[in-house]
Amino acid sequence: MTPTSPDPDLALLLTTFRLLHTAESFRDQAKQAALENISHLEFLERILSAEDALRHERIVRARMKDAKIPGIKTLDAFDWGHPTAISKSLVLNAFSLDFINTNSNLVLVGPSGVGKTHLALALAYTACQKEIKTLWTTAADLVNTLTAAKADHSLSRAINRFSAPKLLVIDELGFLPLDKDGSDLFFQVMSHRYEQCSVVLTTNRPFKDWGKIFNDNTVASAILDRLVHHSDVVKIEGPSYRVKNRKEQRSPPAGK
Repeated sequence: MTPTSPDPDLALLLTTFRLLHTAESFRDQAKQAALENISHLEFLERILSAEDALRHERIVRARMKDAKIPGIKTLDAFDWGHPTAISKSLVLNAFSLDFINTNSNLVLVGPSGVGKTHLALALAYTACQKEIKTLWTTAADLVNTLTAAKADHSLSRAINRFSAPKLLVIDELGFLPLDKDGSDLFFQVMSHRYEQCSVVLTTNRPFKDWGKIFNDNTVASAILDRLVHHSDVVKIEGPSYRVKNRKEQRSPPAGK
């Protein structure tokens, strides 16, 4: 590749097409390409690959910021040996994110401390890495946000906030019962997302107890119908990991 003097308008053209990294570095890259004697096509592939990598990094940072994920967890760090029962195949399949492509859902059911939130966080993180618009919330925060929005007449905008992301992750459904308004607002979000976008939800209550969560069997059935219609349900059993750790920390070393 023979080095030439780049057209003075090239930087402007690159900026116009938002190839910002290349606009700043194309002269150095062209000199390096000439030294390596690579073809024009190889040079083009190199600069476009660099632009694509930077674009991906920018999008992932934006997705992570918008997702409001409270902490980063990964599937690699999940302790498969702790739960006494879990469908590993269902979980691994979920991390392919195919369920998002089909607007399906994933429900993680089990007692406190068995890893539901860890898996939900890891799924949210994985989705962001794949540039998927994601939002994390707890069930209580979702309802509180919508209740406040209803009071100040911005409910439509608030519902859209929870309806728009391709993936909505709702943690901790069932820890606190919802009143009628809260249940109705939760239903509205599920109704807006039904067959349009995906939900990952964690709950410590079996489906038969959801009437107690929503204080209304009819509303609970309507929410379940929309959530579970296109859904994989992962039931996790076992003792609380946090309780187990506390007991281990309190236990004296062997022989003492």
